[in-house]
Order: sequence, then C-alpha cells, then structure tokens
Amino acid sequence: MRKLENSELNRLDVGEFKEAEKSPIIIVLDNIRSLNNIGSVFRTADAFLVEKIYLCGITATPPHKDIHKTALGATDSVAWEYRQDTLELVEECKLLGYETLAIEQAEHAIMLNDYNPTSDKKQVLVFGNEVKGVAQDVVTACDKVIEIPQYGTKHSLNISVSAGVVVWDLWSKIKKAAKTAGK
Repeated sequence: MRKLENSELNRLDVGEFKEAEKSPIIIVLDNIRSLNNIGSVFRTADAFLVEKIYLCGITATPPHKDIHKTALGATDSVAWEYRQDTLELVEECKLLGYETLAIEQAEHAIMLNDYNPTSDKKQVLVFGNEVKGVAQDVVTACDKVIEIPQYGTKHSLNISVSAGVVVWDLWSKIKKAAKTAGK
C-alpha cells in the first residue's frame, strides 16, 4: 500500500468548508487553560464539520501562536465565538431546543458507547477545564452527562483526546442514523 499525498486526499478548502453542510454538533470549551488543547479541538472540529466552537471563560481565543501551532489553520475554517459565561450559553442552547451534554464523570452519567444522539436535535458538547472538569453548575444545567468509558488506572483523558473520541463517536452515530433513514 502506498501512502497518499496531501494533494490526493480531496479535502475542502476554507471557502468550501464554510459552504459545506455541517454536522449538528456544537462544541463548548469551559475554561480550558492549554492553548495547544484549544488548537487541537479546532482541528477535530474541522475534521468532522462541526458547526461551531464556543470558547468560554478563561479559554483563549484566536489568533494566538500556540493555538495556531496545533490548529494548523482550522481557526480559519471552523466558526467560533467567545462567551464569558458557560452557564448562560448552555441555558441559551437549551432554549433553542438543542440537547446539552456535559462530557464528565458524574452520577447518572450515560456511557458514551450507550448514548444515541437525538437525530433531530443539535448536540452541544461541553468539555471542561483540564483540572476541575466542567463546572458543577454547568453539569447540573445540562440535559445529560456523557462519560467516556475507561478501563485502565488513570481517571481521565486529555481534553483534546476526549473531544476527538466524543466527536468521532457522535458524528459516526449521526451519519449512520441518517444513512438508515435514507438521508
């Protein structure tokens, strides 16, 4: 097997990305400290045509060289907006009829492998601070809590890894449901 050259991958350019139909996924970053993590989440969002990223609280915003280093230009393709208050944003999303999901370890959390997204609702995924996770008031306000099953000795995954795992899982479930429905 021969590795493909970048020119053979048939990727969208920034203009085509902006015009493309987006997946019904919105990412909320709640007080993320690491600029490299933020950039990595932008790259994941680009890969799966995420509708938008909200950068909340202390989460840094583009342009910044450390975000750019890991985003590799995805800050130009993915729509984003800064919001000071994550809780207000979650409440706003709920009023719009979106399903709000804290990605966290909590009582009554649904394991990611057992979660099936509501096909007619946008999925708002809230990822939390590298040390403290998603703020408790935000967890409480969300419709559901989704937990990534883990079987080793560590208690958590890096936020950018978590975003990749969850976005890929939901994206594939949404695509499969759409295919089954003949869309």
